[in-house]
Amino acid sequence: MHKNLVIIPTYNEKDNIRDITSAVMDLAVPFDLLIIDDGSPDGTAEIVRELQAQWPDKLHLVERAGKLGLGTAYIRGFQYALDHGYEYVFEMDADFSHNPQDLIALYRACAEEGADMAIGSRYIKGVNVVNWPMGRVLMSYFASIYVRLITGIPIMDTTAGFKCYHRSVLETIDPEKISFIGYAFQIEMKFTAWKHGFRIVEVPIIFTERAKGSSKMSKGIFKEAVFGVLEMKIRSLFRKYEPHRSLSH
Repeated sequence: MHKNLVIIPTYNEKDNIRDITSAVMDLAVPFDLLIIDDGSPDGTAEIVRELQAQWPDKLHLVERAGKLGLGTAYIRGFQYALDHGYEYVFEMDADFSHNPQDLIALYRACAEEGADMAIGSRYIKGVNVVNWPMGRVLMSYFASIYVRLITGIPIMDTTAGFKCYHRSVLETIDPEKISFIGYAFQIEMKFTAWKHGFRIVEVPIIFTERAKGSSKMSKGIFKEAVFGVLEMKIRSLFRKYEPHRSLSH
């Protein structure tokens, strides 16, 4: 069985893609990397194809015809990971807001300490966000408080997009049934894993706002999260979640 696959969705990330790929490939723990590019007009996918000559067995590319949403990109990546026998599957951004070195801490939380899902958390030790305007920090922080209030989920950083899953989580959840495609997708994946009884841990990270390229964040994304959480909670009342016995990996 292959061990580790990092999934990075991209749209117009030509300024970051070489550096993020090298950073992942140079880590002390071996990771394969899957780039899911949504038809970037800036040539991101061409750069990845060029880099594949350097890492032919470790760097993989899926090209899609346009911007189809973050959630659908990850679902495509999860299916790829399961089809290709990966045991640990990671979500990460292309823009260095997530430090590639922290992949090792997420991996260890699952592979050595027995978690089913490890979350790179900005809020488990205070607020660890660099170069964000205060309004955005408050919006993100209070979004997580809101999610905890509505759902009861015991996670400090409910909107985090830096995660490691053991494959059993993805096999149980069936990501195709996840209904959100924007940032609420991140909340729904955590909520569903929690409802199934998987062991979730938060690993402290420092989140740094991107230096190159443009952010994909918008007020609409947070609006989806606010109303989506209510809808998700109501739907969950009419659904049965089979309890999963956490395996030691």
